[in-house]
Amino acid sequence: MLDFLMSEKHAISILKKDHDTVKELFDRFEKAESAGEKEKIIARAVTELKIHAVIEEELFYPAVRKHVGKDIMNEADEEHHVARVLIAELDKSGRGDDHRNAKFTVLAESVRHHIKEEENEMLPKAKELDLDFEALGQKMLMRKTELQEDGIPNDAEHAGAVARPEGRDHRDH
Repeated sequence: MLDFLMSEKHAISILKKDHDTVKELFDRFEKAESAGEKEKIIARAVTELKIHAVIEEELFYPAVRKHVGKDIMNEADEEHHVARVLIAELDKSGRGDDHRNAKFTVLAESVRHHIKEEENEMLPKAKELDLDFEALGQKMLMRKTELQEDGIPNDAEHAGAVARPEGRDHRDH
């Protein structure tokens, strides 16, 4: 694959860069020794994951959904849902929660699995699309900046409505 030919503004390059960032944070967490260091890593990883999920769900997934296929996309949606549930629990719990590190470890394992599937199944199929990935990437970067500056809106999992109603995807219009 000619991944090295993709610019930094290419939508898939942006997603892969985000993936590399969180995987590196997960690795640092595993090696961290102090509770303070682990907390800093958890906070940064959670923020990175929230922003990444928003740009995928609002911009990337809708652009590639039909071509990539219902099964792959539905699984990606559910993996995002599981990650958001764990993130919401991490956001609610504090340093005193003795399950906090375990919860983050489970989140890391789940996200690593999601990244592997996305990079091995979804992204190669998405690349086949006749789509302006540079323009999509530009929109994704703009949305990322907005989220970093204005904050990340709460999702259903943070609002306490962990389960979505059956048969109704929150991205359907």
